[in-house]
Amino acid sequence: MPPPGSRRRRLLITSAAVVSAVMVAVLALRDASGPSGSGPEPSAMGEKCRPTALLEPPCGAWFGAFVPHERADLEEKVAAYEQRVGRKLDIVYTYHDMSLPEGTRREGQLLSPEEQRVGEDRMLLLSWESKWWGGTKKQQPTWKQIADGELDASVIDVQARRIKEYGERTGKKVFLSFDLEMDTRTPDNGTPAQYVKAYRHIHDRFRELGVDNVVWTWIITGYLDHADLFERMYPGDEYVDWIGYNQYNYYRCHNTDWLSFAQTQTATHDWIRKNISDDKPLMLSEFGTAVDAARPQRQAEWYAQVPRVLKELEGVKAALQWNYRDPGPHCNLAVADEAAWDSLRKVAADPYLNQPRK
Repeated sequence: MPPPGSRRRRLLITSAAVVSAVMVAVLALRDASGPSGSGPEPSAMGEKCRPTALLEPPCGAWFGAFVPHERADLEEKVAAYEQRVGRKLDIVYTYHDMSLPEGTRREGQLLSPEEQRVGEDRMLLLSWESKWWGGTKKQQPTWKQIADGELDASVIDVQARRIKEYGERTGKKVFLSFDLEMDTRTPDNGTPAQYVKAYRHIHDRFRELGVDNVVWTWIITGYLDHADLFERMYPGDEYVDWIGYNQYNYYRCHNTDWLSFAQTQTATHDWIRKNISDDKPLMLSEFGTAVDAARPQRQAEWYAQVPRVLKELEGVKAALQWNYRDPGPHCNLAVADEAAWDSLRKVAADPYLNQPRK
């Protein structure tokens, strides 16, 4: 998992909440009319519901999570989460830096031994960040260095071969994200144009090395104040297989109003469909809610809305619950009590989120 402070939570929360508030009237109309456009129900689990070559479930959506863990106890923590939520996860989400992968640090090893064991009967989403957690300032890679090939021999090629070997041995693909939330990383890591060049370089380098078991996943924050950055930092349809975004109900965590699940997701979903891609599969790569100490039942009520809203979000094919905290006071986004767990268990049991993985 990423070290404390490595996730920049999000300077534009307040303005994003305003955008979400504008959607309330529209969402109220949707709620009144009921679900629409939800696509085929997964009850007829025939050949049509088997995942595509890009791991897209045609009949519904995957359910996954980020489960807080230390590197060595990933299997144990995933199993404990699955016991609480009442099912096996479709996707397990983990994070890695760009430290030297041939060392002993698990952070620098895509597909650690623990991940490979977890991936035996689950899919993996690997988030690869252009950081060296705990490294010196000189060791922090920049997008320009990556785009210029300076990390090819020491990092990029090594990781590419690890993933290729995993695919050859298991026949499995992995979701791979390069620098999630890149809209918060400029200008420290470089310019938007340099990010695009770095992303494309990694993609092309993998292809040159014969890596064909990666599903390329581009993940943004989703805050629409960054809309211009999203457009400038999109690598292009030929380089992206899935688009993900990370939206939460932060509430007191970032001094925003309480936002329903629909309010956190819909505005960004609609903007992506209009401005980036109208057909790429979409992933709610991180979703979750804070608690309301004055109304403890509110977290359970928030999760209860997920299946209905999810079916209305055209093209959303995966939803990954974030069961951890953010830096700062009141920022615990984990499931808080048994009522909320019960609500999340009902979400995870919904037929729409239970699709055949083979």
